[in-house]
Amino acid sequence: METLDLARLQFAVTSGAHFLFVALTLGLATVLAVMQTRATLTRSDTHLRMTRFWGRLYVINYAMGILTGLVMEFQLGMAWSGLTHFAGNVFGASLAMETLVAFFIESTFLGLWIFGWDRLNRWAHLGVIWVVTITAYASAYWVLVANGFLQNPVGAEVVDGTLRLTDAAAVLTNPDALLPFAHILSGALVTAGFFLAGVSAYHLRRGTAEQEFFRRSLRIGVFTTLPALLANAAFGGVQFPTLQPMKTAVFAGREEEIARLQAEMVAVHGPGDYIPPTAPTQLGAMIMLGVFTVLLLVSALSVLLASFRRMVLGARAWHVLLIAMIPLPFVSMIAGWVFREVGRQPWMVEGLLKTEDALSDLSPGTMVLSLIAFITLSVLLVAVNTWILARGARQGPEAPATGPAPAEPTPVLAF
Repeated sequence: METLDLARLQFAVTSGAHFLFVALTLGLATVLAVMQTRATLTRSDTHLRMTRFWGRLYVINYAMGILTGLVMEFQLGMAWSGLTHFAGNVFGASLAMETLVAFFIESTFLGLWIFGWDRLNRWAHLGVIWVVTITAYASAYWVLVANGFLQNPVGAEVVDGTLRLTDAAAVLTNPDALLPFAHILSGALVTAGFFLAGVSAYHLRRGTAEQEFFRRSLRIGVFTTLPALLANAAFGGVQFPTLQPMKTAVFAGREEEIARLQAEMVAVHGPGDYIPPTAPTQLGAMIMLGVFTVLLLVSALSVLLASFRRMVLGARAWHVLLIAMIPLPFVSMIAGWVFREVGRQPWMVEGLLKTEDALSDLSPGTMVLSLIAFITLSVLLVAVNTWILARGARQGPEAPATGPAPAEPTPVLAF
């Protein structure tokens, strides 16, 4: 493989590994904030215990996600210096904002949430989890501002061989950032919903003593998935008119249009192959749509079954189905990301900078060593997170909760 192919593979693995954590973290943060709001308003002990149990799993996933994010940042700086030189003046600020939000604000407030259970009053503690959720959204938004600019470079012009920002508002409101942002948030809720439903189904099938706890958790998960799937489909559908024409043509397999667009690209940008890899582009889109269809059918069936208490507690075949659904939202989201990114090749910045020109000056040997190191680290982090997360999920709510257990409530520190 050439250096360019190795670098693209390295980026695909590291960013894909990180995206697995992001998908669950964004969705769980929202569910936790709503759960804790319910517990705070009603003083429901069940919803409080739910918040602590699912919060523990959230913290595990968040911590490992931070590590995969660092791995991705390191490989981006090492392998793609040409991108930084050409477009760093425009999209670098959004990546800096993402780092500030995720590594400082979000992490700080998450620490306050973890250790504030018996130190903050219930309203302050509730406010903290909402700050964590909002900053998680903000972090995702800034990443998509950067990626949206690469997909659709608006608000900038080329001056002396580099991009210069001319309209910050255009960059921040780029349709290729805002629509995918809503699409990913709804997809994250789908991921979290099936995660809650699947873990709860596992415990109900085992006949755990916490029947009521996991009955309610399963219903929350199930009733989250259906509206999230419908929103996800809506935000995904409205993106198709904004896709690059070549990506759309390759996805649809329109050979005549592909040939016409290739000729137009050659006329504007000079000789070269401007057709993205057909197989992964089409495969990514088909897997995304196929898995979405399966999830929608299972979600609709689950909403119906979850309306009956007896079915929630005793439908063992349904429990197995929900357990099997846990990985599918991750598969769909990764497949969609492959379609989005591979489908814009050979461009790093659409129409302005080719991927091959964004590559750092690295030898094939150096790239191979780097690839082995980053892939090994990414796979290890995903495996460790999966094991710890599964172990925590199996333990149930009787295991040690997030932060110290609350002391006897007082008028000031009640919760």
